[in-house]
Amino acid sequence: MGRATRHKPQRLAEKLLTVRVRLSLSQNELIRHLNLPDVILQGSISGYELGTRLPPLTVLLEYARVAGVCTDVLLDDRLDLPRRLPGVPRH
Repeated sequence: MGRATRHKPQRLAEKLLTVRVRLSLSQNELIRHLNLPDVILQGSISGYELGTRLPPLTVLLEYARVAGVCTDVLLDDRLDLPRRLPGVPRH
């Protein structure tokens, strides 16, 4: 039995980089804002932003919380980030 690969949203890397840049955070500052200093490293953030790594769901949830958006905004290629971050999530 093989492992199925997870669908990779085409704009996820771009959105994650945009979140960090719009919040004026370095990669290390972002890790602290995500409250995950013992879970992810700077290289992980770089991989997420370059699109070479997919972040775990728990990391995506924290990104959404820090950005003030719903997770579907990060994952759905048809949705754009709000112009101002942090935003106000619309559930």
